[in-house]
Amino acid sequence: MTRLYTYFRSTAAYRVRIALNFKGIAHELVPVHLVRNGGEHRGADYLSRNPQGRVPALGVDSADGETVLAQSLAILEYLEEIHPEPALLPVDPVARAKVRGVADIIACDIHPLNNLAVLGYLKTQLGADQAAVDRWYAHWITVNFIAIEQMIEGPDFCFCGVPTLADLCLVPQVFNARRFKVPIDAFPKIVAIDAHCSRLAAFADAHPDNQPDAE
Repeated sequence: MTRLYTYFRSTAAYRVRIALNFKGIAHELVPVHLVRNGGEHRGADYLSRNPQGRVPALGVDSADGETVLAQSLAILEYLEEIHPEPALLPVDPVARAKVRGVADIIACDIHPLNNLAVLGYLKTQLGADQAAVDRWYAHWITVNFIAIEQMIEGPDFCFCGVPTLADLCLVPQVFNARRFKVPIDAFPKIVAIDAHCSRLAAFADAHPDNQPDAE
C-alpha cells in the first residue's frame, strides 16, 4: 500500500496527488491538518514519520514496515522511476532540463517563500501586517510567473504537448495565486495551460476542493 500524507490546500501535496492520479497508482490519502490544534504536522506521531514536519510525505510499505519519503520533487522523481509510464519527463535531456527548470522555479523560488511557516514568521516575528504579507506573497509569484511565461511553450501544456512535472507544479501554484487574489491575466500561456489541465481527470480529482479533508 502507498499512502500520501497530505493537506488539501498544500500545493506541494497537490503536485503529488496529480502524479499519483496521472500514473494510476493506487494510494490512500491520510490528511494532516496544518492549522487545527496547533498543526497536526507538529505532533509526535507525524514527526516520527517525517522529522521536518512538512507535507507531503509518501509512505510505502515493505517487508520492514513503512518507509516514508519526504519533499514533493523527490517524491515525484521516485514515482517517475518506479512507474515510468505514463511519463512525466521527456526522453530528450535538454527537454528534461527545461521541464525540471520550470518545476524548480515553482518549488524552490516561489513556494518556500510563500508557505505557511514563512508567512507566519513574517507576522509573528517581524511584525508584518496582513497587507504587507499579501504584497510579499504577490511579489514572489509575479516576478517568477514573468519568467515562466517566457520559458513555457503552451498552448495546452508547458512543454512537449503532454503533461510533465512542470504542469504538475504550475497548476497548484496558479490555484494559490487565485486564492490570494494575485492578478495573473498578464500571463496568457499560464492561464491557458491551467484551464486545459484542470479539465483532465488527474488534475481535477487532485484539486483541493475535491479532497476528503476539504473545508
